[in-house]
Amino acid sequence: MFELNLKKVVLSATAVTALSAGAAAAQEACTNYTVADGDTMATIAIAAYGTSNYQPIFNANRNIITNPNALEPGLVLALPCEDGSLPNGQSAQELIAAEEQRAASVKRSNVYAPPIKMVAGNGWEPFTSEALGGGGIMTRLATTSLQRAGNSRDYSVSFVDDWSSHLDTLLPLGAFDISIAWTVPDCTNRTYEWSSETEARCTQFVASVPVYDIVGGFFTLPESDYASATKFEDFEGSTICRMSGWSMVVLEEVGLNRENTNVVQPNSARECLDAVLTGTADVAAFEVDLFASTMNDMGLTSTDLVENPYVSTLSSMSFLAHRTNPFAREYIAMMNKGLNEMRQSGEWYAIISDTLREQNEKLNAASN
Repeated sequence: MFELNLKKVVLSATAVTALSAGAAAAQEACTNYTVADGDTMATIAIAAYGTSNYQPIFNANRNIITNPNALEPGLVLALPCEDGSLPNGQSAQELIAAEEQRAASVKRSNVYAPPIKMVAGNGWEPFTSEALGGGGIMTRLATTSLQRAGNSRDYSVSFVDDWSSHLDTLLPLGAFDISIAWTVPDCTNRTYEWSSETEARCTQFVASVPVYDIVGGFFTLPESDYASATKFEDFEGSTICRMSGWSMVVLEEVGLNRENTNVVQPNSARECLDAVLTGTADVAAFEVDLFASTMNDMGLTSTDLVENPYVSTLSSMSFLAHRTNPFAREYIAMMNKGLNEMRQSGEWYAIISDTLREQNEKLNAASN
């Protein structure tokens, strides 16, 4: 399975060293920045925002960043403003309001169609959470897509926190039409042995176009050898913590699986970080923005845990419908149509940045 978290929460040892050496010292939020030799996504984020959470920069520059671990010197990056807007651009709130007004003026069909039943879960801030406006980034993108590009479908959203039940039970039984949102593997890639999970994602479900690309990191103790690992193979033999219900697909695609690693799966990111701190796990592997917010919640700093600066994963999230649903392809096609229009209008990025602003305000309030 997107963090304008501008608080000073997670400074990696590598990033601090780079900054003290003078690298990445000229970045400012709400400007364009030219990548210099030695810059990393984390050091750029720290210099501009005071946090190593670089997902917002990645979001704003997704069309030009192919590998967040290998920035080319000379690349010009747009560093989002604190309100989430891009330099010299319309604010997220203004763009969303304009798109909502435009959509409201579109004549709706008088033909009744039943609401599309969608299911999400809590504990995945800022993507899906009842504590955030509209249910978080993914939920807002899903519901808005059904009101764009000529769509006018009513919907309902329920939160079921047992994530594994979404795909194992709720969608196959028809209790819900769409689940928000899941990692979808490259189903053309058979260079590795598929797990039953990957097999199911590729054969039992209809997936939307990629909704959001998430950068995942590997988090460990500062003194651990895994903090300086330079390739995925270096994690073979380790104990990796990944939360229950979180897909293993993203790790399998880079060669890490249950056969060459020991996987522990508690219920939360906090428990995963606790596992690393207590030695139950060597590494925690999940989203960089979730790491930043969890570190903040736990009152931890870079003296406690760090992100490996050399390896990361990139996974595409999609909305899923079960193939046994007779309307699966119709519903996914509607969402695809709306998502494509939202990307063209800029509303896709505006929704993401607006929710990240809200999440950041909550983090600020919690620490004061």
